[in-house]
Amino acid sequence: MKILHLDKNHPLLINQLNDLGYTNHEDYTSSKEVIEAKISEYDGIIIRSRFTIDQQFLDAATNLKFIGRVGAGLENIDGDYAEEKGVALFNAPEGNRNAVGEHSLAMLLSLFNKLNKADKEVRQGKWQREENRGIELDGKTVGLIGYGNMGKAFAKKLRGFDVEVLCYDIKPNVGDANCKQVTLEELQEKSDVLSLHTPQTELTLNMVNTKFINGFKKPFWLINTARGKSVVTEDLVKAIESGRILGAGLDVLEYEKASFENLFRATLKDEGHLERSREVSKGLDCARPDNEQNSLPDAFQYLISSENVLLSPHVAGWTYESKEKLAQTIVDKIKTFVIQKE
Repeated sequence: MKILHLDKNHPLLINQLNDLGYTNHEDYTSSKEVIEAKISEYDGIIIRSRFTIDQQFLDAATNLKFIGRVGAGLENIDGDYAEEKGVALFNAPEGNRNAVGEHSLAMLLSLFNKLNKADKEVRQGKWQREENRGIELDGKTVGLIGYGNMGKAFAKKLRGFDVEVLCYDIKPNVGDANCKQVTLEELQEKSDVLSLHTPQTELTLNMVNTKFINGFKKPFWLINTARGKSVVTEDLVKAIESGRILGAGLDVLEYEKASFENLFRATLKDEGHLERSREVSKGLDCARPDNEQNSLPDAFQYLISSENVLLSPHVAGWTYESKEKLAQTIVDKIKTFVIQKE
């Protein structure tokens, strides 16, 4: 069996596949067109988020038996067409669920206790205690949308707090000892905190919009460690300005490109989100001149200047431990797949 690795991952992935007797080739730099021209030679692909696996690519992969995605989501792969072609898909939400749960909790506690704001002020010589008085998580109701690997990991982290945890999920009977499954209406009625743990699908695209936000009975805090395009940023900003949303912890943004590796790309100009043609690839320098700042979407400019918003660069599942766990999960699923085929 020949496997092509398209993204660098933890070395145990290749090492263990070598030990199993498979041939492993690495190509981390060639264009999608170059990969497509040789993909028929391979039985398996290991990818993270380098490019989209579409119908044209799958048609060229005439011997392909599986695709292993070293991550949780599968939106960069045409899963329906892969299934038609008899190609198995493996992802690894088990590998980074603990990291996502911890990151979600960290964002929530940081927002409640104004840690980001307070840290910055102390470094500037400001000692403002009353202005940085926090609120406690105990006694609050935390609502989760999506109760799969990530949602369950976050609910588990919340067990040490005196909170009520509710979840809404399109799948029935997913509630457990850590979380009560309810209707969306009940979740919107009771929640003080909303945390998203959903994949990117037609149902979740632009899910958190003005109509959705206004469905909540009381102002709430938003945590999003799932997918950026689930939240309409302009509607989020309006809700923060009006007090409907008290603050937001965002590990993901709708401006991310499909690979999740960079914040902006040139094609965003064509989507109406950005009025510049070059890519900003390694974070955002907020000290750029005004003419550079003004090229950013107004909603994003609001987020980076708001004291009620905490941002991170899509790293909720990005720990040293999860890197190893993700790789091991993919190896284990390939081994199971091959055994079943035999």
